[in-house]
Amino acid sequence: MMGSVLEDKIDRHSFHDHHDADDTPLASSSSKVLQQLHSFDFEDTSVVDLRSSSIFNTTRISRSIYVVLIKAKINLLLPFGPLAILLHYLTGHHGWVFFFTLLGITPLAERLGYATEQLAFYTGPTVGGLLNATFGNATEMIISIYALESNMIRVVQQSLLGSILSNMLLVLGCAFFTGGIVHYKKVQVFDKAAAVVNSGLLLMAVMGILFPAVLYFTHSEVHQGKSVLSLSRFSSCIMLLAYASYLFFQLRSQQNVYSPVDEEGDNGENSDEEEEHELTQWEAIIWLAILTAWVSILSGYLVDAIQGASESLNMSVAFISVILLPIVGNAAEHASAIMFAVKDKLDITIGVAIGSSTQISMFVIPFCVVVGWCMGKEMDLNFQLFETATLFITVLVVAFMMQEGTSNYFKGLMLILCYLIVAASFFVHVDPKSGDD
Repeated sequence: MMGSVLEDKIDRHSFHDHHDADDTPLASSSSKVLQQLHSFDFEDTSVVDLRSSSIFNTTRISRSIYVVLIKAKINLLLPFGPLAILLHYLTGHHGWVFFFTLLGITPLAERLGYATEQLAFYTGPTVGGLLNATFGNATEMIISIYALESNMIRVVQQSLLGSILSNMLLVLGCAFFTGGIVHYKKVQVFDKAAAVVNSGLLLMAVMGILFPAVLYFTHSEVHQGKSVLSLSRFSSCIMLLAYASYLFFQLRSQQNVYSPVDEEGDNGENSDEEEEHELTQWEAIIWLAILTAWVSILSGYLVDAIQGASESLNMSVAFISVILLPIVGNAAEHASAIMFAVKDKLDITIGVAIGSSTQISMFVIPFCVVVGWCMGKEMDLNFQLFETATLFITVLVVAFMMQEGTSNYFKGLMLILCYLIVAASFFVHVDPKSGDD
């Protein structure tokens, strides 16, 4: 502003002096002053731009670190990861290393889901669905790949089975129970069509897991010891194809399925938008890479400590794999499902809990079979009779609970109690063949 005022005064002065033939030096001096003013303004703004951009970058980085690593209360558990690594090299006590590694991975799993949601906001629904399928259960996939490398096939099978059981019974049960208590004066409803499609996919996954087990235990293989593995690999490819078709069906052909999710009130829409726009696209990508690398490091120590933790804690490997490990991977789903149920958004709750179970059964388990095939490991879909029967009954119970399209706190309580029965069953269950691990 001051520069423009000075220019006006000088222009007026030079205009008046232009009529005097004797005052041409004054006009030339005024033009020099104008040139100095312009050069001064240009240099000043460039310095300000450089300083402001550097300050903006610093504040942006610090804000990104605050949002990802400090803001959430669950990040108080982050120091347990480095502590577990120190205990591994200093003491070698597998029980404490396993326990602290579990605590250290829990916030990483939750933050991994958060970064995936942030990135999916910029990529659109189609790529976002693929990202959710890949990174939403990244913790389970990383732990499973490390266990496959160590030839712990039963740990892979039981941990993935435990993730399905935990999502369907514990996560969904807590969401129904909490939402039913908060909204006890009305009946909470959700879209039955999406629930029926997910239930059908879960029953298809049960079919893919049931047939290899039946084929093995009835001794009806054409090629003894090879038919189950061949059937498992073929069924895994079919299940992956079915899940890809499901993604296309849900994201392209049936976009109206998500309409209840998008229809928010005017008051809550702005706040949700503000909560979603916390990271830029490149920040989300960088944080995904950092968190995935850190989860991979801790997963190696976790898998190494499972057998020693089973002996020191006097717990079976089956109980650790089915009950304790899935609690880590389902931390994000558990918190978000309950939060949406409290907000009376049961469509999102069903998508989080049952959708995650569908991802594990139709994507992660077949993916691990294919990865084991590439690694030369005999990973198959024969989950033994006890685990297969547990999964089959669980899918039937949950499908029966969701057939009406309504929920209340009593249904949630029943699902939680069913999970306690499952946990007690695996606490007293031991694999008949101890050499499989």
